Amino acid sequence: MENYPSQPSSSDSSNNSVPPSLQNQQNQIVPWIEEEEESSVQKLLSALRRRALVMTGVTITVMTIAVISLVLKQKPPEYEGNFQLLVEPVNDDSKAVDVVKDSNPQISSLDYESQIQVLKSPEVMRDTLKQLQASYPELNYYSLLDSLKITRLGETKIILVSYRSNNQDQTQAVLQRLAKDYLDYSKIRRQTKLRQGLQFVEYQLPLTQNRVDQLQKELQFFRQNYNFDNPESQAEQISSQIIELSQKRQEIDLQLAQARANLTSLKEKNGATAMLNNAPLYQQLITQIRQFDIQIATESTRLEDKNPTIQTLKEKRASLLPLLRKQAQQLLGVKFAEVEMQLQQLEVQSQELTKIEQKLAQRRNQLPILTRQYTELQRKLQFANESLNRFLSTRENLQIQISQTELGWQLLQVPTTPDIPISSSDTLRSFLLALVAGIISGVGIVLLMEKLDNAYQTVDDLKRKVKQPLLGNIPFEQQIQTKQNHTFKQVFSLLRIPNFLSKETAKVSVLPEEEQVEYSSNFSEALRVVYTNIKLLSSDSPLRSIVISSAMPGDGKSTIALHLAQIATAMGQRVLLVDADLRKPTIHNLSHLNNLWGLSNLISTNLPVGEVIRQLPSMSQLSVITAGPVPSDPAKLLSSSKMKQLMIDFQKTFDLVIYDAPPLVGLADASLIAPHTDGLLIVVRIHKTNSSILKIALDNLKIYRLNILGIVCNGQKTNFNGLY
Repeated sequence: MENYPSQPSSSDSSNNSVPPSLQNQQNQIVPWIEEEEESSVQKLLSALRRRALVMTGVTITVMTIAVISLVLKQKPPEYEGNFQLLVEPVNDDSKAVDVVKDSNPQISSLDYESQIQVLKSPEVMRDTLKQLQASYPELNYYSLLDSLKITRLGETKIILVSYRSNNQDQTQAVLQRLAKDYLDYSKIRRQTKLRQGLQFVEYQLPLTQNRVDQLQKELQFFRQNYNFDNPESQAEQISSQIIELSQKRQEIDLQLAQARANLTSLKEKNGATAMLNNAPLYQQLITQIRQFDIQIATESTRLEDKNPTIQTLKEKRASLLPLLRKQAQQLLGVKFAEVEMQLQQLEVQSQELTKIEQKLAQRRNQLPILTRQYTELQRKLQFANESLNRFLSTRENLQIQISQTELGWQLLQVPTTPDIPISSSDTLRSFLLALVAGIISGVGIVLLMEKLDNAYQTVDDLKRKVKQPLLGNIPFEQQIQTKQNHTFKQVFSLLRIPNFLSKETAKVSVLPEEEQVEYSSNFSEALRVVYTNIKLLSSDSPLRSIVISSAMPGDGKSTIALHLAQIATAMGQRVLLVDADLRKPTIHNLSHLNNLWGLSNLISTNLPVGEVIRQLPSMSQLSVITAGPVPSDPAKLLSSSKMKQLMIDFQKTFDLVIYDAPPLVGLADASLIAPHTDGLLIVVRIHKTNSSILKIALDNLKIYRLNILGIVCNGQKTNFNGLY
């Protein structure tokens, strides 16, 4: 278990003024405040114990309202009867039929929910109502349905029909009529509906068959018209044709280019010469002319040009030239004709190939449309075939069901109505529900109050949430609570404890001698525990001065301060109780002293200290300084150097000085005087102190780095009678 430090970490500087022995003693007390976390059940039980009165009141109120409402709305006694119907056969023959109809004979063929709704329908109830209204005219469809209950018995093949009413004879009559009509329904009406369903199927079968035939013809015509087997093969065929046409296009384009090149070459001189050089007849003429040229040249060397031989040779040569030109023209014309013819043929082939390519491209573009049409025809044909198969299967099933319904339903339990009404059990159940609702409402109200209440409810709650030493637990004292509600004259003066060894009670002189009040020993012993724990905090270096304050007004800080001062005085200490609450002083009322002058006069004037300190007649060793007149600026007086000097003088003169300071939150008074004392004691009141406000106070004290001695729990209403 984690050990909480006796001082917050932010108050290290204040610890410098505390002797090491004091710090060690504080650390010894810390484990006493540790407790394990309460479980949710323990918290709930604790809340219910604290607010038992609220829970009891809410429970009684809710239950009373429910009981009154039940009495006002109490119905006359009702009689409920029932009968049972076996709606599916369970013999061996039926199982054989089920096997023919369904491959899984264990699964029921009847939709029980739908069947129950059919049995409650106006169509089925019409004849039943007519028969019953002859004897009970007040009956109608809705009143009959409101009192009728039809259920299936678990997973069996049995239907339970129940009916309740105020008249026992009417209940029996309704059940008998329903039993007879339901048996008739199973034999006649249910079979009639099955036959109607069979007639509908018989009517739809030819139409569906015609639809299938028509779709098959359309699919066949589509395939023949478009030469379309299926989308995959059609796409492959078009792709192969496109590849083949592409190859042919390349060949024709190559031939066209070659033919155009040949034609261009023939039109040029070099091309014509090259073509003529390859012509045999033309070459023969050239050869002959060259031979004549050789002969003429040979003869010219020895003969003159006018020689007849030379002339003859020249004539022969000249006669060959027209033939040569004619042959050349003829050869060129033939070649031109051949090339042009080839070019025309290739162009015609190219045009035909272009047309084929266009048609193929058109087919390729139409392929998605044809595919969609083909798929749509296939889908329609598939749906039509499925419909046809379903109708055929349904016809078979209906025929089997018709043969089964001839067996009819069986009445397993005849209609019976008990002589004892069921209203008594309903009344008891209603009372129990009212009690449960009251308890739940009470617990809910208690939980809501706990959620909205931000105060500490128990000492354990305070220990868990406040990480400070718990120096004491002051029980709630009815005597103090009663006297504080009276006028000042009825407020006790001083605590006088004649015998500290009293086992039961300690007498406290809080009024004149004729008006003494006895306080419980638990209250007195709790104060002694607080004083003892404070002494343990300072075994080596005794505490000489402490400040007692609280987070909020009304937590009982002034009462604790006065009683603690009385305990310390009774223990033999010279104690000075200083009312440092200059805003709303209380000590003079609790001690039955006047407040004409006090601490405010002592600080603001040169009034001697002896004029302000007073000893009570009943306890002469206890000295009290009241607050005096309320000043305009209390914080200014408490922070003055005169106040600091007075505190030093008080500490030197008395064994213990107790300062009753104003609340911590919202006021700086306690924080101004606490640094000049040995520590601060914080009073927390159970069921009153707001936990968030106390947290703010502790956070502020961490900032001020003040020495917090611990927490005193006040007003705990736990029963202490069981203690030793």
